[in-house]
Amino acid sequence: MTKINDCERSEADCKIENCSKKIRKMAKIIDGKKIAEEIRKEMKEEVNQWIEKGNRRPQLTAVLVGSDPASCVYVRNKMRAAADVGIDSITKNLPSDITEKQLLEFIEELNNDNNVDGILVQLPLPEHINERTICNAVSCDKDVDGFNEKNVGRLCLDMNALIPCTPLGVQELLKRSNIETFGKKAVVVGRSKNVGMPISMLLHVDGRNDTDGMDATVTICHRFTPPEDLKMYCKQADIIITATGVPNLIKSDMIKPGACIIDVGITRITCPVTGKTKLVGDVDFENCKEIAGWITPVPGGVGPMTVAMLMHNTILAAKKLKEKRNNMNI
Repeated sequence: MTKINDCERSEADCKIENCSKKIRKMAKIIDGKKIAEEIRKEMKEEVNQWIEKGNRRPQLTAVLVGSDPASCVYVRNKMRAAADVGIDSITKNLPSDITEKQLLEFIEELNNDNNVDGILVQLPLPEHINERTICNAVSCDKDVDGFNEKNVGRLCLDMNALIPCTPLGVQELLKRSNIETFGKKAVVVGRSKNVGMPISMLLHVDGRNDTDGMDATVTICHRFTPPEDLKMYCKQADIIITATGVPNLIKSDMIKPGACIIDVGITRITCPVTGKTKLVGDVDFENCKEIAGWITPVPGGVGPMTVAMLMHNTILAAKKLKEKRNNMNI
């Protein structure tokens, strides 16, 4: 047997290590911004075809209570996206001291307005207003956020529904990136009712049914999952979807080589050295991208997809409402 001295062994090890690093660096960045742009082009054509058949443009009404700066930016971006794909939109600005009863009455007016196809109530709402009550007040036919309890229930039963935009965006990212989900192990970190829970539903339900589910085996982790258990579950996962708002929660030693990492988390942090702020996700992106097979950036990953899916839901709502009115001869 040929002996390898320490220098030769060191050189061989280095070659193997360098080769391994090159392989790990081949992780594909899932460009949510680019995919969202493609989807918006498709929807623009869909709206044009809809209008050519003699229908009016889909209409989205956003309800903005108060003047929270972040909420104002979010709504403005959504309205720009609507204009881009040819959806008529309007923002209803309401005072922050509006009562819950007054807001409910306003939403009921929108529910009964046949010129409104989609209703978006921007969250969060002032503390004196119950968000669940308001979300349930929006007609499930116009609930383009997918937050009405009827739409949530139908999603959980794998039935046709308006699906929350961020989970729907994640599903679309996986499909358009050709990520295999059938029979794969998926870990969802975060159990929020608007993101974590519906993402888990879409991942595990039967792909033969209404929600076009992804047939994965799903584990849900959350803030009470012990760190050592979270690491164990993530290490086994083919797909990790994290939505906690905890920066750098998912580190490189927690993921399996070649896994797909979808980072829904977004937090604004301040650099202690420069004093500048930046947006970060739940994932230690720079280190994890050397091990993952696919990974989304923050920003530019899931965020643009959420807005695109809002447009998708508005168009879908318009078509379903038109069909419903035709069946009722309205």
